[in-house]
Amino acid sequence: MMPPLTGIQIVEFEGIGPGPLAGRMLADMGAQVTVIARPQKSAVDERMGAATNPMRRGKRTVTLDLKQADDVATALQLITQADALLEGNRPGVMEKLGLGPADCAAHNPRLVYGRMTGWGQSGPLAQSAGHDLNYVALTGLLSLSAHKGQMPMVPPTVVGDASGALGLAFGMVCSLLEARSSGKGRVVDGAIVDVLAMLGSIAQWVRASGQLDGVSPSPFHDSPFYDVYRCVDGGFITLAALEPQFYALALSKLGLSDVDPAAQYDTRQWPDFKARLTRLFASQTRAHWCALLEGTDACFAPVLSLKDAACHPHNVARGIYHTAADNSIQVAAAPRFLPLITSSDTGADRHEQR
Repeated sequence: MMPPLTGIQIVEFEGIGPGPLAGRMLADMGAQVTVIARPQKSAVDERMGAATNPMRRGKRTVTLDLKQADDVATALQLITQADALLEGNRPGVMEKLGLGPADCAAHNPRLVYGRMTGWGQSGPLAQSAGHDLNYVALTGLLSLSAHKGQMPMVPPTVVGDASGALGLAFGMVCSLLEARSSGKGRVVDGAIVDVLAMLGSIAQWVRASGQLDGVSPSPFHDSPFYDVYRCVDGGFITLAALEPQFYALALSKLGLSDVDPAAQYDTRQWPDFKARLTRLFASQTRAHWCALLEGTDACFAPVLSLKDAACHPHNVARGIYHTAADNSIQVAAAPRFLPLITSSDTGADRHEQR
């Protein structure tokens, strides 16, 4: 059988982590995905070190410098011919490049514009850096993995059951799209073990670079800059400053001027520095560290309970949770859908605003 998304054209602006994985999932379903890559490797790509980027499997790559007008024009030509676009930049970056939804809509009004972020397009944390550990912490889900008073790590039901549900839903949508054109249905075999293994593609890539499942110390298990720390009041916070610029900012915010940011990946220093950070974070309350670090690019988030997560200002601003009549906490559907072009993007409204 032909893959269900055969004939679908997608332009992916390359980032790290979940965005490229979403693109690969679509490519695996038959979509033709064109990756627009930067001329320079990111700090994370440099750390990976693998000759082949597995997130590019099944995709074709075009290298463009989006600071150059000609390359932006080339990107717009690709977008004009596409069915969909994927990007994982901070809110506002694509607009500054002239590649935001309104810009693209002028060339292709039927475009599906996919945006992958950690914190969302809006809310008080929208412009802050973060990583997986921080996002799981702020939803309250990280807290579910710990016995009372102990250090939390991986939340139950989310990694396996929820991933399987997401994979099945994805497969169903792919098949529904194909059936709409072919008139033929198909069985979607959504085994959790298959879906979970596929979602582990990023971890497999990290493993290939020697940073997981090997004899060398792992940034995700042994480093001082990606971990959960206990505070003096018994609360916990997360730090996930993997990139050099975010690590340097975290050191500055914490007043650790004697620590060399360039030595971030000197694994010989990790045990002593992790012990130092453990003592430092244990010297103050969780609220103290939130006041100092939250909303910055230190890649920080407090570990919240499910109840506290529903009250956090960022989650409230985004309307993620609401309390039902029976006082149960209900979670909003995700992802969200917005118009490609809004009334404020129209020529008439722009003229009025002048």
